[in-house]
This record gives sequence, structure tokens and C-alpha cells, in this order.
Amino acid sequence: MERDQLADFLRRRRELLTPADVGVAPGVRRRTPGLRRDEVALLAGMSTDYYTRLEQGRGPHPSTQILSSLARALRFDDDERDHLYILAGQAPPTRIGADKHVGPGLMHLLTKLDDTPAFVVTDLGEILAYNTMFDALSGGVPEYAGMDRYMVWRFFMDPNARRGFVEDDWDRMAHKHVADLRAVAARRAGDPEATTLVSRLRAESEEFESVWSEHRVAFKASAIKRFVHADVGVVAVHCETLATQKEGQHLIVYSPLPGTDAREKFDLLRVIGTQTMRATVEN
Repeated sequence: MERDQLADFLRRRRELLTPADVGVAPGVRRRTPGLRRDEVALLAGMSTDYYTRLEQGRGPHPSTQILSSLARALRFDDDERDHLYILAGQAPPTRIGADKHVGPGLMHLLTKLDDTPAFVVTDLGEILAYNTMFDALSGGVPEYAGMDRYMVWRFFMDPNARRGFVEDDWDRMAHKHVADLRAVAARRAGDPEATTLVSRLRAESEEFESVWSEHRVAFKASAIKRFVHADVGVVAVHCETLATQKEGQHLIVYSPLPGTDAREKFDLLRVIGTQTMRATVEN
């Protein structure tokens, strides 16, 4: 691990970014160029103390999960991401197959979509990055680990996951999840990640196994979802799945469903999300 080189690389890349680049409120009395350390830590989902120690060349060996989060927070491209891993003494992730690094172009787009919930997801339903509006609509996105990283797993295995949607839609959503997963599993035949996800779900969820046995198949496309939010109630959205330059990654955008009050509720959620982000940074 090249501690000094890693510290220098992180510091210099942080100083090149502005709050506007990453969708953070600028605040007042900024004494240093670029982002502050606490802002990078917030974007990467780690403590300010941990990030500060990395920049000062006295931190522990960061895990691959930490490095992946830093690469997204600092808007690294693939080459910069690989360099970060090498400086930290880790092997860079493979660039073939299911690449889970979200490039700076997509991260910039997420930031600019400040009035629309949007997120980047793998073809197996693992959320890789999201904007403030999606976080507000979802009621807060935890840092998931293990099988909980996959939305389809949480939908069938975690009762709380369904409570964020209108109950009348659960059956339709279950069939959509399974049809999507079957299409991806067939395309990624023999891939350990896809095989493990399907086999675990079939073994541990009777509902999943029942729907799986119907052998329906469908690739991700547009759909309608009705969220249940604790503060604003039911929010009906049109869900559009957009292709990206990387195979196995999709950009999902939620727009207000015409004929509903979703636009007004989006406006409320935007205020909630902005206030939450500002409060977190200032604290």
C-alpha cells in the first residue's frame, strides 16, 4: 500500500471537484478549493475521521468496498478507479462482465437530475448509485450487504421492503421481478452471481419458487410504480429503464405519473431531500 501516494491522489482529486459537481449545497465560508473532507466522506458513506486519516497517510488498508465508494464519490473514470485500487494495494476490479463501477458521466447526470428520482442499477438489481431525490422517495437508502444488495432478494425475503409500495401492486411487482431475473439469468448462464441469487431465492422463498415455475420472461422496460412515503403518502411514478454504455448497468428514472398529484409530491420530496443533505453535511 502506497500510503503517501494514495493520500496525495485523494487530496488532489478532491480539490478538483466543486459542490455543484456532486449536488452538494455550497454553504458559506469555504476555506479550501474543491470539496471538503466531510463532503467526500458523506458521499462515500464513511466517517469523516476515516477519510481524513486516509488523506493524511495514516489510515488502515481500505477494503474494496471503501475503494469502490470513494471512486464513485470522487467521480473517477475507469483508469482513475484502477489507479486508486493499486495505490491501496488491491487488485483493480475486472472490466469485463458485470462492471459495478459507475463512471463520472453517469454520476454527473444523476447530480443534474435534481428534480427527478434516478439511480444506476446492475442487471441483477444491485443499486450502484443514486441521487438525492431517489433517496428522499425511498425514505433513505441503507448500505446493504450480502444478498440484501439485490432488490429482488429484499422484495421476497424482507417484509419491510414491500411496505414501501401499495399492497394491491405486490403481486404484479413479484411477477415483474421474477420475469426480469429469469431473462438476466439466461443471458448470464453459468455466471456465479446470477446462479447463486436464483438458487437461494428458489430454496428460501416459496412465493418466488411458485412464480419462477410459471417461466415468464421479460427484460427491464417501462412500468408504473406506486410508492408509499411516510411524509407525502402515495406517489405514482412512471419508471423508465435506460441503457448505458456498460453492459449490465441501467439508468432508472422515475417521472411523475400524469393525472396524479405526483409532481407536487416530487416538489415536497425535493425540499425534504435538500434539507436532509444540508443538515448531514453541516453536522
